[in-house]
Amino acid sequence: MGVGMSSTDGGNHGGETPEYRRKLEDIPESCIAMVLGHLDPPEICRLARLNRAFRGASSADFIWETKLPTNYSFIVNKISELNHKNDDDMKNYGGSKDISTGLNKKDIFARLSRHNLFDSGNKEIWLDKKTGGVCVSISSKALSITGIDDRRYWNHIPTEESRFQTVAYLLQIWWFEVCGELEFKFPAGTYSLFFRIQLGKSSKRFGRRSCNVEHIHGWNLRPVRFQLTTSDGQHASSECYLDSPGSWILYHGGDFVVKETDKLTKIKFSARQIDCTHIKGGLSFDSVMILPKSIASKAR
Repeated sequence: MGVGMSSTDGGNHGGETPEYRRKLEDIPESCIAMVLGHLDPPEICRLARLNRAFRGASSADFIWETKLPTNYSFIVNKISELNHKNDDDMKNYGGSKDISTGLNKKDIFARLSRHNLFDSGNKEIWLDKKTGGVCVSISSKALSITGIDDRRYWNHIPTEESRFQTVAYLLQIWWFEVCGELEFKFPAGTYSLFFRIQLGKSSKRFGRRSCNVEHIHGWNLRPVRFQLTTSDGQHASSECYLDSPGSWILYHGGDFVVKETDKLTKIKFSARQIDCTHIKGGLSFDSVMILPKSIASKAR
């Protein structure tokens, strides 16, 4: 025992031979796993590259069980509603719609950390890779937009700048109103809701991004009012003048608190500028995002 716990100064004390010196890979995987459990997912993945022992320990289910949100089964069921016929996971696990089939907790975390579509492909959900926080994005196509079916006012335009590959572009209108709702089981915590908006219309020419801002008008005369309400009586609102043409901005709609993880929370939200004394236009509307408040400031 004394020989095994030798000094690390490189000396050959007490006749110790090099082959009996402790090495990093001699640490039991169970001990390594207990240490890794106190780290965040990116740190665990970096240490897994050290050697075989760390790589094996990093896959322990009890580590990743604590990194997954408490409602991860609900999330798995949500995204499994879409039958991704060309998804590698589906092929590898017999075409099952349940992505957790045949996967350990580490693999489930990795799968949920990707942007996963649900609700006919108009919504996305993913886990923040560092904190495991649940993030949701709702496409403009899943929202109720006044005048959206009249091409004199709105168009859906394709773009690589949206994860949904399309945004709603406002030509001009008197009554600007975008409303939506989401019913979801969020883990307990505080969440922030944002509207992803850009003044101007983006395009690519010769591989370079450009933004047409010549049709922007009316947004400097009155602020846009953002609101949200929840099924348990929470309410938040704010007003903001839209500015910064040519850049995607996350406009804060408000915060809400989830107290019960296993309970469905219904959130209703809106963005309005309904002063009909002037027209407004030249606006691109991408999506509504809901993020844990702890990471929301980094996303803006």
